[in-house]
Amino acid sequence: MAHYAFLDENYRVTEVIVGKDESNYDWEQHYGNFRGQLCKRTSYNTYGGVHREGGTPYRKNYAGIGYTYDPDRDAFIPPRPFDSWVLDEETCLWAAPTAMPTDGQRYLWDEPTVSWVVVND
Repeated sequence: MAHYAFLDENYRVTEVIVGKDESNYDWEQHYGNFRGQLCKRTSYNTYGGVHREGGTPYRKNYAGIGYTYDPDRDAFIPPRPFDSWVLDEETCLWAAPTAMPTDGQRYLWDEPTVSWVVVND
């Protein structure tokens, strides 16, 4: 089983489908021609450039609707959660400009102050 992402003219993912494995046939081209959209294979087991089951990572991240495909990086990049966050070039995931504290408390990102704030229950 393989997954394929359809991309609009801005390389934004519009749909992800389950399709055939690429053994001896270019299914990206096949599905793309059928739909009239660019199509790229994506791996359900890849996140941040790491394959969960120890296999070869595929296009940095599993594609989702609203993700962007970057042809230069050959990677799927999720939507940017906050304007202040920066792209980690290695994982193609967004990261806060400061690391979240690891003191056992729960935190949320506060964009107006560009900082982590404690969640009070």
